[in-house]
Amino acid sequence: PHIVRMLIGNDYRFLIPYSALFGALLLLASDCIAKLILEPVIVPVGIVTSLLGAPLFFYLLIARRTP
Repeated sequence: PHIVRMLIGNDYRFLIPYSALFGALLLLASDCIAKLILEPVIVPVGIVTSLLGAPLFFYLLIARRTP
């Protein structure tokens, strides 16, 4: 929801459905990346999702500290 909120704002009529859609697309992209990183070995999707989400998490932490 944090990524979608940065993109479309705080209107819950759009935030909830777009969050569900974005979450599904993010998980699908993570699964595709996990299968393509090391071709014979499948990397767990949670690791790829963490690698994609960690920079955003740190950005949100830093953005809230600065006035």
